[in-house]
Amino acid sequence: MKKLRDAWMVGVALMCAASSAGCEGRPRTNARTEAPKRSGPAVSVIDLSAGVPEQETQSLFSLAPKGNTFDELLDAMAKLEKDKDSVAVLVRFGSAQIGGARAQEIATRMARLREKRPVHCHADGLTNTTYMLASRACTKIVVSPAGEVEAIGLAAQIVYLRKLLVEELHFDIDMLQVGKFKGAEEPLTRDGPSDEARASLEGTLKELRAAWLETATQGRETANLADLLEDGPYSPPTAKAKGLIDEVGYADDTARALRDSVNAKREQVVFGPGAGDKPEELDDLVRALAGDSSSSGPIALVRATGSISMTGSSGVLGGKSGIAARDFNKTIAKLEKDDDVKAVVLRIDSPGGSALASDLMWHQLMRLRAKKPLVVSVGEMAASGGYYMACTANAIFAQPMSIVGSIGVVGGKIGFGGALERWGVHTETFPAAVGKPGAGARAAYESPMVPWDDATRGRVLESMTGVYDLFLARVAEGRGTSVDKVAPSAEGRIFGGREAKARGLIDEVGGLTEAIARAKSLANQPDGARVVVIGSKPTFLDALDPTAAEGRAASPARILERVASDVVPYASSLGPLSEGERTVCALPFSLVVR
Repeated sequence: MKKLRDAWMVGVALMCAASSAGCEGRPRTNARTEAPKRSGPAVSVIDLSAGVPEQETQSLFSLAPKGNTFDELLDAMAKLEKDKDSVAVLVRFGSAQIGGARAQEIATRMARLREKRPVHCHADGLTNTTYMLASRACTKIVVSPAGEVEAIGLAAQIVYLRKLLVEELHFDIDMLQVGKFKGAEEPLTRDGPSDEARASLEGTLKELRAAWLETATQGRETANLADLLEDGPYSPPTAKAKGLIDEVGYADDTARALRDSVNAKREQVVFGPGAGDKPEELDDLVRALAGDSSSSGPIALVRATGSISMTGSSGVLGGKSGIAARDFNKTIAKLEKDDDVKAVVLRIDSPGGSALASDLMWHQLMRLRAKKPLVVSVGEMAASGGYYMACTANAIFAQPMSIVGSIGVVGGKIGFGGALERWGVHTETFPAAVGKPGAGARAAYESPMVPWDDATRGRVLESMTGVYDLFLARVAEGRGTSVDKVAPSAEGRIFGGREAKARGLIDEVGGLTEAIARAKSLANQPDGARVVVIGSKPTFLDALDPTAAEGRAASPARILERVASDVVPYASSLGPLSEGERTVCALPFSLVVR
């Protein structure tokens, strides 16, 4: 009976760990444990086939992080530089999808490995950004015979819906913006881009293209490589003939050839599926649930990924995604009070969202900065509300292909009362202030059943202008400058990292590694100071939620899913409009470089 009771207690502890580790309380830390290491020459394997998400994937069968996040990849490569047993590196791309800014930083770090040992790369297929990574970092590139090299150049598409929504479906589109370059409402209110929106997007694409070509052409001496990169797609044999890749072959043959060339008898996976991380022991989980602080460290890394809202968006089984201001602020407040934490690095990858949530997080981050250094590292983007958060930092780092800015606001509603009238559905509004002109339109201004009148539209625009002015003031205060100096870079303009630096929106062109180094320096901590990743573990319901998975290997059957994964964060950033808020700080469109 005692054995049965003990087994039952273990089961309860494990379930508690699964379901409670994500609850509010002391910020959790991702404890990384390593499997015993065998000695002797080895080929180190970096497996990118499952992608490189900012936050960990979630699994029903593993309570510990899978060890495939972006910061963990940087950590693995830093350790490889000092690993004397590592005589070569094999990078497995599979058909991975990696954003431009992350690919750029990975390429820079991986190129340092290339200086000391062979780095061979195998891919089932390469995109614009993964080819950029491979070209910069790999001494040899091999692609599967049935694969493809999609070096096709960069482009953007915007779908304009006004005719469908207004002329065919008879929707009432009441969308306003503050900032003539913002353009977020244009797909709903115009049949094509305004001159300002066109200029903003084309300028950003020009900057991204220059950064992409610069990185992609650094590692290979192929003639006319820049021209070739915009003239695909290529079959693997054609890509080889043109000098874009070195060989056509399979992954196992590539691995075997590399092992033979360096006389290594074994492989060691240092990142990705099959890496040497092991799950936490039960006593570690119980200590974590008890709030044990033994895993604290002087530098805290906090991730802020996805759209911004007050409470976070929910998955079908209760998991949350995005940046929830209430949860985020609790974490930041605890870090502010924790004397063991000497500096905080905030990794932002967000298109923005709720203006209210953005301002509340700005306030909490400024409180933190008053007590200890705060450094921001921008991933793919810190746009609109994402930049609202970023401007609080002592120093901001971004890659050349990061999207920065979009200082502006947009708001409004889509009304479908007129559309329903055509189907015999009539809505009557009964204002309490009987006889008062415009009372019904004002009191029911949030209703999708009635359009705004001019007076209501003017009042909403006045409120939005106030939010925009506040946004400018917050950026000016955070950056230690004046509103007049911020204004020329506002009105919804977006920039790549280099232009953002030239305009004073960021401080340095660099990645997460450089941001962490700056935080250590500002906090007077040694180079070897410990960095602890702060964040809640996946809950049991998160693990069950299929919509929560990130970074899954691409396949032809998931093409639509991949497109949706790019669009969903942008669409979610507009979500507060459907939850009663009338003003959001959001990127004007989904811009993801692949």
